[in-house]
Amino acid sequence: MRNLPPLARLRTFEAAARLQSFALAAQELHLTASAISHQIRDLERHFGRALFERRHRQVQTTLEGRRLFESLGRLFDALEATCAEVQLPTHDEVLAVHCAPSLALKWLGPHLPAFVARHPLINIRLTTGADPVDLAVVRDIDVALSYGVARHKPGLDVISLGGERIAPLVSPALLVAKERPAQAIRRLSLIDSQLSPVGWAEWFELNGLALPVRPRPSFDRAAMAIAAAVDGMGVALESTRLAAREIKRGELVVLGERSLRRIVRPVHFLSVRATDRARAPVVAFVQWVQAQAA
Repeated sequence: MRNLPPLARLRTFEAAARLQSFALAAQELHLTASAISHQIRDLERHFGRALFERRHRQVQTTLEGRRLFESLGRLFDALEATCAEVQLPTHDEVLAVHCAPSLALKWLGPHLPAFVARHPLINIRLTTGADPVDLAVVRDIDVALSYGVARHKPGLDVISLGGERIAPLVSPALLVAKERPAQAIRRLSLIDSQLSPVGWAEWFELNGLALPVRPRPSFDRAAMAIAAAVDGMGVALESTRLAAREIKRGELVVLGERSLRRIVRPVHFLSVRATDRARAPVVAFVQWVQAQAA
């Protein structure tokens, strides 16, 4: 049997922590402030520690209270999504997709309306996160799109989205007429993408150039590095797949398109449980992703 406090008590705590007030929580939940205080004390007895610091007409979560509040927020979001799915018409099918943040923002998101239009009865539930999802453990995700390296496990099918060109991307406003790309890249600031499997050291070595020793702005999301390049901060070494719209609009160009050596590497992967491969919504989504990535 699970040693959990009543759900109503947790709901009361979430409201009080979010609003930082027992009185406001009472208004939201249609209870008295005394009832809120009583339920919070029940929770504190259950956990054996204080969840709030009580001050005159104001409360503030303790360290333990903040940890509980952050976890409850995610749990209530998931519970709300599950309840919404139960209410869907029976002919609708839910497909839960987890995606690396920059791929979701820069590539999957812009393409997704076409999938929805083509498959109106498949209800997409998209979540994002930088950490890869283990589908053998996380059962409420159907398909995972990850970044970095392929993670093969028994019972999982892992599909590469193909090689992507990782290229130096720069705003044309920073370029000087008749300046050679090798000279330009030594002059311009280099932008680091912290999670990228391809770094500047590898790129400079491939092109037989010395890596400049100077401070470099650094971002933990490819989308942020691309945005910084668009804003003129410097040169980002990033996937042309993720920067396709910026390149198409002329906001970024590939530095040394014809004169510098290329790096092409698979960096995005689709994972699905082998037992789910025959499910109609999974089949439709996997085939569509592969077609878009081709």
